[in-house]
Amino acid sequence: MRFTLRQLQVFVAVAQQESVSRAAESLALSQSATSTSLTELERQTDSQLFDRAGKRLNLNALGRELLPQAIALLDQVKTIERLLKSESGLGSLSVGATLTVGNYLATLLIGNFMQLHPECKVKLQVHNTAHVVQQIAHYELDLGMIEGDCQDPNIEVLPWIEDELVVFCAPQHPLAKRGEANLDDLTREAWILREKGSGTRLTFDRAMRHHPTSLNIRLELEHTEAIKRAVESGLGIGCISRLALRDAFRRGSLVAVETPTLDLRRQFYFIWHKQKYRTAAMREFVELCQTLTHGIKRSDQIVLPNIA
Repeated sequence: MRFTLRQLQVFVAVAQQESVSRAAESLALSQSATSTSLTELERQTDSQLFDRAGKRLNLNALGRELLPQAIALLDQVKTIERLLKSESGLGSLSVGATLTVGNYLATLLIGNFMQLHPECKVKLQVHNTAHVVQQIAHYELDLGMIEGDCQDPNIEVLPWIEDELVVFCAPQHPLAKRGEANLDDLTREAWILREKGSGTRLTFDRAMRHHPTSLNIRLELEHTEAIKRAVESGLGIGCISRLALRDAFRRGSLVAVETPTLDLRRQFYFIWHKQKYRTAAMREFVELCQTLTHGIKRSDQIVLPNIA
């Protein structure tokens, strides 16, 4: 073999960090050792993997082709190491979830998963759909749980469960008494919406795309809880997942406004990079999520078991 696993590990770190110094820090190596390892990999294989611009390193075509293969091989090596050490654990799992899934489902699902596999170290990052997709594309996460579309041909998309957005308002709002609104009613209202790039905003914009009148968007916020507080305060009406609103609807602090003419349905998905090695932790986590939500038609009907 003309290269070592350590050299591949250094290559992956430099590719992801785009910097020898940051890669060295992540690997707990000296900058000199990291640079030497990368140089030796290129010399021994008679190849160039990066375009160099000053201190910045950018993957060239060969480097981009090698990266997913190297990551998959290193993941498999970790599995082999655990087998040789007679370890039955699942290692680690890095999950990215969009805000609705992350705030209202993912933590409980991860809690149930860790009860079954207490030795598995799980990390959860919560961002909007565009950011999670980008992280999966760059191999920064093992698995994503998203509420918006993913069109990247390099990413595997597995449908999970249906979700639905709903228009809502404060109890004192005139629409609260009616409980229903048409498109003309909606154009007269001030709106508090999620930001562009979120799956929630994409679903809302698609539902409204055939309506010729532009909306009065008073605020765009990155967090569903902030939108709920703004609507409760009377700043306008909103539109987010029923899952995020079910407790507020039960309390009566917010009221659903049904919109029969709008299709606000969408799907939750699991995503992972097609060229990434699917670890046992990834497979078992997805299977657990599917089992816990089996037979449920819509996300706000999910009732997860308590974590002891």
